[in-house]
Amino acid sequence: MGTLFAESGEIISAVFSNDAWMISQAMRGNGVWLLGFFVTLIGGGAVLAVYRYVPLIDRHLERSVMVWTYLIIGAIIFVEVFRRFILNEQVPWSTTLPPFLFLIMTWFGCSYNVRLRTHLAFNEFRMNLPRSGQMFCLALDALLWLVLCWIVVVTSTKVAANSAANFQILLGTDDVLQWWFLITVPISFILMAARVLENLLEDIGNYRSGAPLIEQAVIGGD
Repeated sequence: MGTLFAESGEIISAVFSNDAWMISQAMRGNGVWLLGFFVTLIGGGAVLAVYRYVPLIDRHLERSVMVWTYLIIGAIIFVEVFRRFILNEQVPWSTTLPPFLFLIMTWFGCSYNVRLRTHLAFNEFRMNLPRSGQMFCLALDALLWLVLCWIVVVTSTKVAANSAANFQILLGTDDVLQWWFLITVPISFILMAARVLENLLEDIGNYRSGAPLIEQAVIGGD
């Protein structure tokens, strides 16, 4: 355990040194998993506090990111298809930027749908369980989601750090770095951890008050 804390400390020191190569090397040890665990939980709790104090962000953050990235992707494709076939010209990054924007849209959308509970949950089966069984399933959901968030936060941050250490450039550009986009993956999963905690607190409150625990979710609902 002492080694894990020491390795975690090395990662923190590397982050404050603002050296991408040092960060990438420090994250090779197992201490990254210990640090990632606390970053996921504390980060999720901090985001949840922001949601509670700023309801506007709670309601519109993920949806705004999803809509704007989708519109930008559509605009790039529309304009560049026109320029390619009509004007016989095209900017080099028009085929490499949209996939990264799609990455952002997808994972922020995943966080949003965790909040809406529109993921596969076999609600028809769960609604026939006693309240204690329903609460157990919801708590298990929260645990599994948090473990997933923890894994993705750690692994995707390592990928972003490695990209930064190797100065990977977005193809078709001269100075746009790929890690600027890749870092949105762990950020979106920290947002997802906040949504998981938000749902869990809501479920605990419903369990104690006697309110229904499981309701049919509607994709795109609110």
